[in-house]
Amino acid sequence: MLGHHYTRTFLETAVASMNAGCNLELSYGIRNNVFMHITQALAMGNITLQMLRDRVRPLFYTRMRLGEFDPPAMNPYSTLDLSVVQSPEHRNLSLEAAVKSFVLLKNVQGTLPLQAQDLPGKRLTVVGPFADNPRVLFGDYAPVPEPRYIYTPRRGLEMLPVNVSFAAGCKEPRCQQYSRAEVVAAAGAADVVVVCLGTGIDVETEAKDRKDLSLPGHQLDLLQDAVQ
Repeated sequence: MLGHHYTRTFLETAVASMNAGCNLELSYGIRNNVFMHITQALAMGNITLQMLRDRVRPLFYTRMRLGEFDPPAMNPYSTLDLSVVQSPEHRNLSLEAAVKSFVLLKNVQGTLPLQAQDLPGKRLTVVGPFADNPRVLFGDYAPVPEPRYIYTPRRGLEMLPVNVSFAAGCKEPRCQQYSRAEVVAAAGAADVVVVCLGTGIDVETEAKDRKDLSLPGHQLDLLQDAVQ
């Protein structure tokens, strides 16, 4: 109604939403939201009581399954603390999920994975605004993990038996201020260069969409300078 003008009133919007199968509203105001008009729609005959029951049933079934109506003492999740949530077992499972969800688009001459036995004596450089900045590694609505569990690319690669150097090139994802000389010098002295680029919540979040998929700021320049 407000953004796309598909409907004209909250009443009309409530009816259209109910007919479409929607049973939950993320309202923008407690006193003035769409589903507060369901009772009026029901009284006017725009929707039926059976439809209302059909919409409410799965919603409250889910809430009951979540234990929202149980006494707190009956909720098994209320006893869980960080020692359980961030236990070694769960962190190992998270690591496995991350590894299995990686998407490798190209692997010329089998460059990856880097083999520890091939690295001694090699010089490895990590460059880019995502190379060693924990703040930008998590997307919108991500939880805030314990700092000791955050491994930036630089920190992770420093666990390998190799001499690791680092050059951000630009301090944040927008990459408006770019130090080309820093990146060129670091990459030129390395046998292996790992370039860490992206967007992050500084560039795109909910209600902050992008008009194109290009790398922000000077990130493309950074990439080209690092691999030339």
